Amino acid sequence: MAVWKLVSCDDLRHPRDWLLQGDLLRGCDVPIFKVLLDPAGDQSEPREIPLDSVDLIVVTQSCDLGNRKAPMVACCPIHKLISFEEINPHFKQKGEWEKVRLGRMAGLHMIASVDKPEDNRDSFVVDFREIHSLPFEYVLDFVKTKSKRPRLNSPFLEHLSQAFARFFMRVGLPTPIPSFK
Repeated sequence: MAVWKLVSCDDLRHPRDWLLQGDLLRGCDVPIFKVLLDPAGDQSEPREIPLDSVDLIVVTQSCDLGNRKAPMVACCPIHKLISFEEINPHFKQKGEWEKVRLGRMAGLHMIASVDKPEDNRDSFVVDFREIHSLPFEYVLDFVKTKSKRPRLNSPFLEHLSQAFARFFMRVGLPTPIPSFK
């Protein structure tokens, strides 16, 4: 069963299908707001907000996108494992990626590669701990410029959606129920 399918706006019958949950947006420009947090910077002058080109995956529900009920599109960064390890070197340790694969690492979700799904070292990791909210029209204009882009197939799409929901529905208790003795 294929994890991904390649789609383009030209191939899709309805404009409501141009942007769906699980779409992989490679090289999408997102604003980097850290420049606004610099207390030493000149606060009297307006500052330009720099952009960074990142790979994202759409996490807003498809029904909200298709019915235009979401003015902003929630997207999370998606990384190749090797590039994620460069930023987070502790993931090079034995067993760390297995925890992510099994869904035991809060905020991270693993998805098979587009090109080599049988090679787990070529997989992606989605980071739910960082969310970019981008205007719907901005993202739609971006996808219209792509000849083909990957889109998650079912049931991998529902697995992503469930992992995203699980991350945000966690509730930490001040004191746990004591263990049975």
